[in-house]
Amino acid sequence: MPLFTEDERELLRARLVALAQNDPRFTGAAHIGSAAAGHMDRWSDIDLALCMAPDTNAQEVIVDWTSRFYGEYGAATHHDLRHGGTLFRVFLLKNTLQVDLSFWPAGEFAPIGPAFKLIFGQANAERSLPAPPARELIGMAWLYALHTRSSIARGRLWQAEYMLSGMRDHVLALACLRNGLNAYQGRGVDDLPTQLRESITECLVRSLEPQELTRAFIATVKALLAESQLWTRSWLSVSQNR
Repeated sequence: MPLFTEDERELLRARLVALAQNDPRFTGAAHIGSAAAGHMDRWSDIDLALCMAPDTNAQEVIVDWTSRFYGEYGAATHHDLRHGGTLFRVFLLKNTLQVDLSFWPAGEFAPIGPAFKLIFGQANAERSLPAPPARELIGMAWLYALHTRSSIARGRLWQAEYMLSGMRDHVLALACLRNGLNAYQGRGVDDLPTQLRESITECLVRSLEPQELTRAFIATVKALLAESQLWTRSWLSVSQNR
């Protein structure tokens, strides 16, 4: 159970927005994630996108804001991700609140999906985040399948479970992609049609017994075959209509 309260989270959010508005090195800011989409709940974190002014020393800005998080806001650690020229610095505070600060070059500051709510400044035209290619997902799922099979045969049961989980995740991503849902990081899985979601439940591993791993593997192969066939039909239909 998180130690932070919703009031504490929103107080910190307001302070960060005020700091950004008063920092001349930023020309814009936006809420992204659940705050932008209106889906915040007890467990939501803070996602704040900051647009750096042209000719700003980005490293200096990032160091300044990082020092503030460790010195004033109780950061325990942080982790970095990059997308193009944008740095996403993910802070974990000692009260378990996650704060995602992203530092955007002015030319890249733009929505990459609907979960983007401008606070101040101007954003560039929306850029769509490309969906993972279905063929790539299918190919990776079959590679996971091969390693699952060999891991079970070798008695490497933890490795088998790991590979099988990767295979199942790719099947779920295919199902999300086919149903027009977010295929990244399981974000669309809970919104899949109930019958489809329940059928893939059979792919879950209930224990590390070889017999159970084999059962779940067979169920996942069937689910992958079903998704692959549906995608093949879709591709054939597109090809025939050209």
